[in-house]
Amino acid sequence: MLGLSALDLARVQFGFTISFHIIFPAISIGLASYLVVLEGLWLWKKETVYRDLYHFWSKIFAVNFAMGVVSGVVMAYQFGTNWSYFSSFAGGVTGPLLTYEVLTAFFLEAGFLGVALFGWNKVGPGLHFFATAMVALGTLVSTIWILASNSWMQTPQGFEILDGRVVPVDWLKVILNPSFPYRLAHMTVASFLATALFVGASGAWHLLKGRDTIRVRTMLSMAMWMILIVAPIQVELGDQHGLNTLEFQPAKIAAIEGHWENKPGENVPLILFGWPDMKTETTRFAVQVPDLGSLILTHSWNGQVPGLKEFPPEDRPNSTVVFWTFRLMVGLGMLMVLLGLWSFVQRWRRALYDSRFFLRFAVLMGPAGLIAIIAGWVTTEMGRQPWVVYGVMRTEDAVAHHSALELTATLGLFIVMYFIVFGTGVIYMLKLVAKGPDHVSAEDDAHGPNIQRPARPFSAAPDEIGPAIS
Repeated sequence: MLGLSALDLARVQFGFTISFHIIFPAISIGLASYLVVLEGLWLWKKETVYRDLYHFWSKIFAVNFAMGVVSGVVMAYQFGTNWSYFSSFAGGVTGPLLTYEVLTAFFLEAGFLGVALFGWNKVGPGLHFFATAMVALGTLVSTIWILASNSWMQTPQGFEILDGRVVPVDWLKVILNPSFPYRLAHMTVASFLATALFVGASGAWHLLKGRDTIRVRTMLSMAMWMILIVAPIQVELGDQHGLNTLEFQPAKIAAIEGHWENKPGENVPLILFGWPDMKTETTRFAVQVPDLGSLILTHSWNGQVPGLKEFPPEDRPNSTVVFWTFRLMVGLGMLMVLLGLWSFVQRWRRALYDSRFFLRFAVLMGPAGLIAIIAGWVTTEMGRQPWVVYGVMRTEDAVAHHSALELTATLGLFIVMYFIVFGTGVIYMLKLVAKGPDHVSAEDDAHGPNIQRPARPFSAAPDEIGPAIS
């Protein structure tokens, strides 16, 4: 396929499937916590707007959660099919970590999800809120184990190699590896941001359609407060993550910056745009700011960053790719900060819900969080190359011995099936969003004061059920 080797095709296949998968857990993490906030406000203030928004977003959460589980199962199988040598070599660490994720997080989510989705008015309010909180906690616990596993692959420690296999000797060091806290914080906040952008875009879209209700306004307002507060925090977390990467993966930083060598007497410039050329070992058409690279990367005007030429060619990440994926992520992050600040100005001017220019921008930013997550993931994983376990195992030694034809066929099958299955799921989820929270409220009004929740939380259609059935 396009002259790609079996290794290239295996990497493309893994990248394709995980790019699909990662968007669903990210939204699930954010929506689960959002539901906890909404139900907590409903119990505290008894304002129906929070109850209505809870029921609206719980439907979308249910669909998104299901797609996340299904797409995640495929990822687990790929470790055994396409990356069997990696599983055999590093399974002593990654296997238990993924098992802990199932035993703690998934069981917690699955155990309480039914109560959260079907238990409204069937269990007490306190127990229902507890179930919602446990589902949210489960999504966060899952993040911890997955990020612990991935971070260990980036900055491995706490192990030794016996008979050609990794054997953990200190689990605390394995889990609390040097990059783990930064990756965990960065990914968790990214999930909250992506969800806030999704919710905010939904509210802005309904306002642009003329559906100006208290529910839509509350949805937009809460999302904009979240973006205003969290987007700057994410910038700081990204900076700290960068300092950690410079310490433990300097070649990745050099590739991200398109920085090839340190010239005598010159500080490191910040290359804003350019085209890193791996063959000529230069960044062509570079638009750069003198000295600024030293300040941002080392927090010192005189700091130096290793250039790519200081690493053997076979140990260099592909600078052309990570240079641009990183800038895509950062550029979207700056737009998120702008959106948060703009919303604050609009709120101060009492025009948050009226400016069509602002609302259109909020709608356009709806997918920005998910795009930034995928761009950041590509930067992280491509920047680790050519290692699958950094400095320990090369990616070319981790791939199973399948032919290029076999991988081309399975990749084509994945592409077709993913676009059918998950494409349908995404369209269905957007259909739910398009109905809006007022649709849920209309159901409540139809059922009278003794509100019964739908028996079909996945459904976008009205539930023609009565209290006797519920």
